[in-house]
Amino acid sequence: MTNNIKIKTMKTKITLLLALIFGLNIGFAQNTEECMTKLSLLTEAVKAKNFDAGYKPLTDLRKDCPQYHIGIYKYGEDILEHYIKTKTGEEKKGHILDLIKLWEERIANFPNDKKAGEYSSKICQLRYDNKEVLGLSDAVLYDCFDASYNADKDNFKNAKSLYVYFKLMVNLFDAKQKTDQQLFDKYDDVSDKIEVETEYNERKLNELVVKEDAGTALTKKEGKYKTFYAAMVGAFEKVQDGVDKELGDRANCANLIPLYQKDYEANKNNGVWLQRAMTKLYAKGCKTDPMFVKILNQKNTIEPNAKTSYYLYIITGEQTYLDQTMELETDPIKKAKLNYTIALDFKKSGNYGKARQYFQESLSLNPSNKKPYDHIARMYAASANNCGDTNFNKRAVFWLAANEASKGGYSTLATSYRAKAPTKSEIFAAGNAGQSIKIGCWIGRSVTVPSL
Repeated sequence: MTNNIKIKTMKTKITLLLALIFGLNIGFAQNTEECMTKLSLLTEAVKAKNFDAGYKPLTDLRKDCPQYHIGIYKYGEDILEHYIKTKTGEEKKGHILDLIKLWEERIANFPNDKKAGEYSSKICQLRYDNKEVLGLSDAVLYDCFDASYNADKDNFKNAKSLYVYFKLMVNLFDAKQKTDQQLFDKYDDVSDKIEVETEYNERKLNELVVKEDAGTALTKKEGKYKTFYAAMVGAFEKVQDGVDKELGDRANCANLIPLYQKDYEANKNNGVWLQRAMTKLYAKGCKTDPMFVKILNQKNTIEPNAKTSYYLYIITGEQTYLDQTMELETDPIKKAKLNYTIALDFKKSGNYGKARQYFQESLSLNPSNKKPYDHIARMYAASANNCGDTNFNKRAVFWLAANEASKGGYSTLATSYRAKAPTKSEIFAAGNAGQSIKIGCWIGRSVTVPSL
């Protein structure tokens, strides 16, 4: 009797357990099916640009299925951005705040998504773009960008946001809310980040440029990537120009030298501080000041690198330091930039032959950077009167200049130079169509006269 009771009791427990498990499975299946149905409705509505129809399933998904699929947030972003563009006043403000909340939910529910780190800076950018509507101060906005940058610098890579981040620092500096040192440190931080992102995109672009130059046609996908990487390089270069413009005369010799004199003893064994101080003093034309020399020598003593060697060459003019510069820098992109900087210095001093040598070396190391072609073309054009033995040959130099400009994609410049070269009637009169003309002096190149 007792055994029968025990058996019945055990059967009852097993039955209840199975019912519970079965019920949970049914519930889970139903929830999954409901989430899938709502996500399908959301997806179809957004793809059809019927944003009003997508709003209800979006709201339900955010409430009931927040971790079901990242598409919830992708399509939700499309809906809310549409409303922000089309609404005004308090209604617009509400959608701005809701989009910020949506991005925060995405970060919370998909923290391991590779794009998660980008969204904190996107939140700051949205707040900045709508600062009047939201009533936000520069200080609040700067703190937002600063927190995002410090939390995940690797994914803080939006060119516009980097510019805004520094612009806000400048605004706070002008308002006496930030110090000189804070301003200069942030300039270095942002410039370093821009350099990292520029170099990354240049490397990816170079892979495709080299492949194409070798005669291998790019696939459709590779062509799109090439366009993208080139656009990113251009964007970051423009941002660096903007950041430099924002800094302006706030960093000049009169401001920098006393600051570095004051902080030198505390930082004389800090390689990063010395490098940044040295680079900024050089960039701002303070290279003849004893403080620059002092910092340079200290940096070269504790941590020599390609830049210290180059600056020592600038000061001393000794070729051994220039040779050492090239030996110390092994990274192709960084070496290309060094060659480009050296070329600019030679061009500025009027040594066009040396300048061309380093511009060409820069091109070989970083073929995606076409700016050296522009400089070589302009140096040719500037030398036309000096490097030809007849009037015809002097003007023939402009064909050389046009060819260099064309290589770099500077079509407007190339057209202007061709207009300065001999005309068809002058070629006919000279009777040298299709012939090769040797251009003398530093140019030392030949150019073929166009055939008639």
